[in-house]
Amino acid sequence: MRTSTIKYINVNGKLMDLAEPQVMGILNVTPDSFYAGSRQQTETEISLRARRIVDEGASIIDIGAYSSRPNAEHISPEEEMRRLRTGLEIINREHPGAVVSIDTFRADVAKMCVEEYGAAIINDIAAGEMDAAMFPTIAQLGVPYIMMHMQGTPQNMQAQPHYDHLLKEVFYYFSQKVQQLRDLGAKDIILDPGFGFGKTPEHNYQLMNHLEEFSIFQLPLLVGVSRKSMIYKLLGGTPDDALNGTTALNTIALLKGADILRVHDVKAAVETIKIVQKMKACAATF
Repeated sequence: MRTSTIKYINVNGKLMDLAEPQVMGILNVTPDSFYAGSRQQTETEISLRARRIVDEGASIIDIGAYSSRPNAEHISPEEEMRRLRTGLEIINREHPGAVVSIDTFRADVAKMCVEEYGAAIINDIAAGEMDAAMFPTIAQLGVPYIMMHMQGTPQNMQAQPHYDHLLKEVFYYFSQKVQQLRDLGAKDIILDPGFGFGKTPEHNYQLMNHLEEFSIFQLPLLVGVSRKSMIYKLLGGTPDDALNGTTALNTIALLKGADILRVHDVKAAVETIKIVQKMKACAATF
C-alpha cells in the first residue's frame, strides 16, 4: 500500500485537495455509450443524472458527448457541441458552482465549454493526438487537463493492440506529453493510464498491477475502470453485471495511489474511498 503525496488542482480558482481521493461521476449525453445506464439524452434524463451524481457525493461531473467505446460512431464537432450545450445549460442552471469536466479530444469544443459555460477541467482521451491544437489551447485556457494513454483511435484501438514493453511505452508516452505541456506553460496535469483503450485484458491487468509506479511522475492519477470489458470478459456477463468487479478494482487502484475515480456508480465509489481512507488512517496510528 502506498501513501500518495498530497496534491492539489486549481479548479475555477479554488484548490481541490486530492489528499482524499475524489469521485468523478460520468454523464454521457450520447445515444451509444457502451453502458446503457449512462446514456442520457432528454433534458429530464440529463437533469436526473446530474442530480444523482451530486447527491451521491461526487465532486466532479464529467460530461461527454462523443462515445469513445470501440467502433464508436464518429460525430461532427458541431453535433458534439450541440449535445454539450444542452447538458451544460442544465447543469449550470440546476447545479451552479459544480465542478464540471468536459470529455473531449477537440480543442475548439474544449474552448467553447470553458469560455462559454465555465467548465473547470478538460478530459482528453487522446492526449492531444487527435487534435494538434489541444495542447496550446489547454495552456491558453489554464484549466486542469486529464490526458489519457490510448493506442490508436476509438474506431480502431481494439483491432490488434500490441506493445513490446507495455509499462515502458506508456511511461515514455507520458514523459513526452508532460514535457510538451510544461513547455507551453500548462500547470495542472492529471494522468489516466487508459484502461480499455488500445489494450487487451492482459494489458489492463498488467497496468493495474504496476499502478503505484506512476508515482514517478508526481502528478495526480485518474483511474477509469467502471464496468469495462476487462471486468465482465473475465467474470462473465455484461456491463450491467460489472459493479462488484468495478468496486474491487477501484479498491486496488486506491491502495496503489489513485487520486480520482471516474465512475458510473458514484455511491459505491464514495463508500470505497471512505473504507480505504479509514484503513489508511488506522494504519498510520498503529
